[in-house]
Amino acid sequence: MARPVAFNINQKPLVEDISVANMPEGYQGEGFFAAKLSDVVGLARKNSIWPLPFATSCCGIEFMATMASHYDLARFGSERVGFSPRQCDLLMVMGTIAKKMAPVVRQVYLQMAEPRWVMAVGACACSGGIFDSYSVLQGIDQVIPVDVYVPGCPPRPEAIIDGVMRIQDLIGKESIRRRNGEQYKHLLESYGIQ
Repeated sequence: MARPVAFNINQKPLVEDISVANMPEGYQGEGFFAAKLSDVVGLARKNSIWPLPFATSCCGIEFMATMASHYDLARFGSERVGFSPRQCDLLMVMGTIAKKMAPVVRQVYLQMAEPRWVMAVGACACSGGIFDSYSVLQGIDQVIPVDVYVPGCPPRPEAIIDGVMRIQDLIGKESIRRRNGEQYKHLLESYGIQ
């Protein structure tokens, strides 16, 4: 005799529509669609991010929860987590970064191909956190430029997902020519990056 399963009593209705990426602005006619190349490239880039997690402490555990089935970061096009900088385009620095590790973080950033983005996850990566000492880097923005900061000690998986969504917004609106612009070159030069 099978016992009744209590959590399946009330069936949820199936949702008919499937969420898809919004089409970029353009001109549509019979059998054709014309749009700006930068909009199409931005749409493709923002929905196929390859993150490189650089986790050193407790924020890395929260990132593991974010990738797990309950939160499932793969829904946002970040299924492939890579550990080789040459194949990744989003550097996620999570946890305490000692000053001895700063050159390693910088080297990993430099090995990434353009375009590349950086997300500082947690109070330690953003500002040094509670470790105001001689040995801890007081924010990774002292060695590499940061695009999105995710505060918290450690931040919840929802905050990390929100940070990824902010990165997606940034990527989708970025012009293809931004990386060749004077402002971007000046930013990299301020970090000593050529």
